[in-house]
Amino acid sequence: MASLTYDLTLAGLAVGSAAALTGIGLIVTYRATGVLNLAHGAVAMICAYVLRQLVVEWGWPLPPAALVTLLVVAPGIGLVLDRAVFRPLALAGAGPAQTLVASIGVFVLLVGAAALVWGGGARDDAPVLLGDDPWAQLSAAVALACLVGAVTRWTRFGRELRAVVDNRPLAVLSGIPADRVSAAGWAFGSFTAGLTGVLLAPYVRLDPYGMPLLVVEVIAVAVVARMRSLPVAVVTALALGVAQAQLTRLHPGGWPGELLQAVGANLFVVALLVAALVLPGVGDTDALPPPRAAPRVPPGVWPVTAVLFALPLGFAGEDLTTAVQVPALAVILLSLVVVSGRGGQIALGQAAYAGLGALFTGLLTAAGLPQLVALGVAVLCVAPLGLLTGWPAIRRHGLALALATLAVGVAVSRFVFAQPYATAGVALDRPAGFGHDRAYYVLELVLLAGCLLLVAALRRGRTGRALAALRDHEPGAEAAGVPVAGLKLLAFTLGSALAALGGGLLGMGVRAFDPDAFDPVRGLLWFAAVLVLGADTLLTPLLAATLLVALDAGSHAGVAVVLIGLLATLTGRVPPLVPALLPKSRTGEAGGAGRRAGRRPGSAPGGATAGKPAEAPARSGRRGAAPAGGRAYRQRSAAADAAAPPTGSPADAVPPTETPTGGRTRPQPPAAADAAAPPAAGPADGHSPAPGPATGPAQGLRPEAGTAGDGGPAVERRRARRPQARLVARRLSLTYPGGLTALDRVDLELRAGAVTAVVGPNGAGKSTLFDCLAGTLRPTAGRVALDGVDITKRAAHTRHRLGIARTFQQLAVFPSLTVEENVHVGARGRGRDAETAVEQALRLAGLAGPVRRVAAAGLPTGTLRRVELARALAAGPHTLLLDEPAAGLDADETDALARVLAALAADGLAVLVIEHDPDLVAGIARTVHTMEGGRIVSRTGP
Repeated sequence: MASLTYDLTLAGLAVGSAAALTGIGLIVTYRATGVLNLAHGAVAMICAYVLRQLVVEWGWPLPPAALVTLLVVAPGIGLVLDRAVFRPLALAGAGPAQTLVASIGVFVLLVGAAALVWGGGARDDAPVLLGDDPWAQLSAAVALACLVGAVTRWTRFGRELRAVVDNRPLAVLSGIPADRVSAAGWAFGSFTAGLTGVLLAPYVRLDPYGMPLLVVEVIAVAVVARMRSLPVAVVTALALGVAQAQLTRLHPGGWPGELLQAVGANLFVVALLVAALVLPGVGDTDALPPPRAAPRVPPGVWPVTAVLFALPLGFAGEDLTTAVQVPALAVILLSLVVVSGRGGQIALGQAAYAGLGALFTGLLTAAGLPQLVALGVAVLCVAPLGLLTGWPAIRRHGLALALATLAVGVAVSRFVFAQPYATAGVALDRPAGFGHDRAYYVLELVLLAGCLLLVAALRRGRTGRALAALRDHEPGAEAAGVPVAGLKLLAFTLGSALAALGGGLLGMGVRAFDPDAFDPVRGLLWFAAVLVLGADTLLTPLLAATLLVALDAGSHAGVAVVLIGLLATLTGRVPPLVPALLPKSRTGEAGGAGRRAGRRPGSAPGGATAGKPAEAPARSGRRGAAPAGGRAYRQRSAAADAAAPPTGSPADAVPPTETPTGGRTRPQPPAAADAAAPPAAGPADGHSPAPGPATGPAQGLRPEAGTAGDGGPAVERRRARRPQARLVARRLSLTYPGGLTALDRVDLELRAGAVTAVVGPNGAGKSTLFDCLAGTLRPTAGRVALDGVDITKRAAHTRHRLGIARTFQQLAVFPSLTVEENVHVGARGRGRDAETAVEQALRLAGLAGPVRRVAAAGLPTGTLRRVELARALAAGPHTLLLDEPAAGLDADETDALARVLAALAADGLAVLVIEHDPDLVAGIARTVHTMEGGRIVSRTGP
């Protein structure tokens, strides 16, 4: 027994040593370049093939062949990847998600190239480099870890490496050769990948798909080490290797025994699943980059596409074995359009849902259900699994989300598809009446058309705008009232259901359940194909499915993989192909409310023209009082003019009044037009009169019918009926992990009808306080109350529904949506009043002209600031939180902003402004709080 334990421990140390080498390489590459290299396993596979080619095929002696492979080929691959793929992305400022997509492209490219060069069969004659002694492999792994640790900690190169990772531009300015450091990191990471490959090749099957996936599984050791600690990675790898070897001693009976054996043989997969779903996310900061503008599919394209898909029915014979795979695969890829294209989420596990759809269809058919009924029930069974697996991932982004979805796909493949207890005896057949290829192909086309219509409907209206907002800017979407968590779950659930439907159709089409057809590598290939062709257009799944099936069927296996991989490596430099070929849409595909209503640009409902001059309160400050009539926008930049400028300034856009008979009078100025200073809005004691319910800022600015717009008795009576809405913070404190105190017992009160400002130097805690009030951050102590009700634990989108709207210091607009659709996102909670609220907010912000139909991407900063403000006002808030609203604005735009804020406060809104412009603060704020070191150190005003 002791001898068996010792032997298994040695075997586990051998596996753990190879896993440790993988972890070391991944960590070094990540720390040197910031890239989570999912292609690490593909590089390992290529190096193992090269060594075998040199030794077995060409007859080289092992030592020189190993030296060439490990010291020339492997580092050379790393240098090529750095120079051709990842350095251009770094120079272009690409985010982690873009580099992740590029690494997936490299993975797919190398796998396809290996399949083309060496074929797809498994090889069992790989040369053994270090013999069968596990101590040699362990010594190599430990020595390498010690060497890397010493270099990074105690050498100049190590200091330069850490500096490049922390802040590459600053490191370059300090004279550090960042490109050379990154190249060295890539070369070393590829060397460790090559060493892992040649060590593992004799003990696992050497084929283009198996080894890369095996190395991907051991990413778990690097994730557990948080992509930083080499000792943790080495210890984790050795512990998992030994534990996995020892579990092979257990042989319980029945299906639990088979499941336990599967866990014992795939312990690294379990570790990856736990690390990805439970541990804090790695690089949890980024999502897929949104498209610059939504493509517009010309009306004539869809009939042509339908004819092309129907061609096999007219020109092919009875045998449509290849053609029947295309619609089924298109349905699977359509699931990625929902999750990744519209929702902006990284989904690498769709192959698992597709395989489960095929498996459940087969099992339910065997239980006696008709095929079509079994397919429908299978879809209903898989959809909750998508909900279940998507739940832990909804708060993750970028690399963390990629690892979570990849881990789910790998786990399903290893513990379900590869196990006899789940797939033994599963058979699939076509529905009755659709046994022939032609009839079954027609059925697939009908289901594909239905799925396309479903997704097209999802992309329009409120849900479509909300999904696009989630994709473009998640914090901004949540602040605008979008329920981010629920929307992500909707995308994952619908995506899993579509993938299950496509998987079931694919299985019935080939009349078999093939686990290899749903391998996790397929999931990576499908994701890359959708991304490089254009994830936000419904044409992409049709074209991608055709390419993937036709290229591999009509040529050597691997051609389609190589093509998709090559395009994915160029992400960030080559735009997605389908949108690049389609005409750009000025309104996008998400709604176009103004277009649906048939309004001409610049016109208000009922035919009244927006943007006529009106009086506005002047503002004191170094710029002096701004004259009424829109000087800010008559002098705005040429860039704004080129983008179809608005019809008037924010202060000018005052809605016309309505007479009791339904007629229209001339536009009237705001009720506070004569109020040169906000303090005049309330009594002398500093307390505003109790106003009535807030019905939206634009409505609040409208004078009573039949009254003059001078703040007369009718307006005063209306204010007296409106209840005072106040946001109060008491003893707010926030301490970050590590002991940094950002807020220290801060008290703040926002009163209705007044502008409150918070000023202070950078790092004083202003933005942290702002985020606690808005719900983006949760304080560690203290409470936030709205009208006496504690809302400290309420999420940002919930506070938005309660009447608290906000803007962001860094612009938070949705670039793929038009200006009008951006504002519609903020009005999603207004119900039937949404159209009116949007129109009033657009006019108030001076955006009612042709610019309303322009996509937000590329508009000037001043225009985008107004878009963000209009989106906040469209919700009809009673409390408005503005984080540096004048950042990036010129003098005239700032004057116009001051007039709008003064009018909003005079109309009863509680306004909080965090601003660095002292003149703006002095001109509009009734109360000014000064912050330093996380505390409010002074207060001026009533």
